[in-house]
Amino acid sequence: MRPRMRKSKPTTTRVVLAVVLATMTATARAARIIDEPTTNPEFLMQSTLTRLMRSYVDAARSSTSWLFGEREHPAVRRAKALTRDAGKLEAAFEEFLDAFDKRAEYADKTVEEYARRVKIFGENMLRAATQQANDRGSASHGVTMFSDLTPEEFAERYLGHVKMASEERAKYRETRGVAPRLPTKKLPEEFDWRFKGAVTRVKDQGMCGSCWTFSTTGAIEGAHYIATGKLVELSEQQLVDCDVGCDPDIPYACDSGCNGGLPSNAMEYIIEHGGVDTEKSYPYVGEKGECKASRGKVGATLSNFSFVDNDEEQMAAALVEYGPLSIGINAAWMQSYIGGVACPWLCDTEALDHGVLIVGYGSSGFAPVRWAPEPYWIIKNSWSPAWGEGGYYRICKDKGSCGVNNMVVAAHGVR
Repeated sequence: MRPRMRKSKPTTTRVVLAVVLATMTATARAARIIDEPTTNPEFLMQSTLTRLMRSYVDAARSSTSWLFGEREHPAVRRAKALTRDAGKLEAAFEEFLDAFDKRAEYADKTVEEYARRVKIFGENMLRAATQQANDRGSASHGVTMFSDLTPEEFAERYLGHVKMASEERAKYRETRGVAPRLPTKKLPEEFDWRFKGAVTRVKDQGMCGSCWTFSTTGAIEGAHYIATGKLVELSEQQLVDCDVGCDPDIPYACDSGCNGGLPSNAMEYIIEHGGVDTEKSYPYVGEKGECKASRGKVGATLSNFSFVDNDEEQMAAALVEYGPLSIGINAAWMQSYIGGVACPWLCDTEALDHGVLIVGYGSSGFAPVRWAPEPYWIIKNSWSPAWGEGGYYRICKDKGSCGVNNMVVAAHGVR
């Protein structure tokens, strides 16, 4: 009589390999679908499923290498190889100039300056690859419109939120008041003010550190729409030209046109001035000039504002209740951002150097490190629709990523 064979239990290794193979098979199938060109030119009109799958595929492609014992992330390895090959690096830089229409800008540069920019481009490719390797989300990092700028140049030209120490920030918040806590049990799983008509087009601040003005007007534009049903673009240029307010307890916390400012200071100016003009009557030019507020047409008035608790559930509740929220963020990971949900591994949550606008949140991002869904914030930026996801940025929610929860302002009493 033949002895009966015992059925062996699957080992942990076999289970893991099975899951990996199944996931890779699904990824390959999805890739064949997702890589087909879309016929829809509008990013916001793409289906939620398509955007989710695209993020999933990109994340899966870049996150499986560690399973096979590779010591170095493929993106880093490719970037190192590129920077070592002068011919290929220059060819990549030439492609960059064409892709972002920078030929005219480089027409008058000297041979030495061109060579310096090629070197900076290579350094940025390596920096972007390192960020790709250290991003826990589905975000893609690589060549962007800022890839020929050093981090210092990028900060000087495109950032402008006044940095404050945590103790100073706490004192600043206390003196201006924090919004009352709101119920959170019945919050929707996903929410987006863009689809409710409360968000204006993505604007372009140009090479001026006026991000704080766009963050300010965005919050008031949204609150004005909620109160009146009318979406009116408001003037950032008025704030650049006219608002020179400072905090009495923190002398350096001033609004200084293209040299930076704070949305809360700007809101105080709008309250005191009796409103903010329309964009149409006081258009943006991207440099500080003579204050012409008396000549414009008031587009909205503001009676109050408050800071929001740094609990991100409270932020979500405030977003739903009050409208888009003005926030400060550390933009160190935004210079190389292309798309997807960013979950930066290391990002200084105290060094808030950029003013942006939270317009919504989602729940269907993907975190390849945990192979699990990842909730995220939807952030409107002011670097034109050519940057990021049509001018928008998605970053992990509920983790205090890059300080998104440390300086949040809501506008109240807008008419």
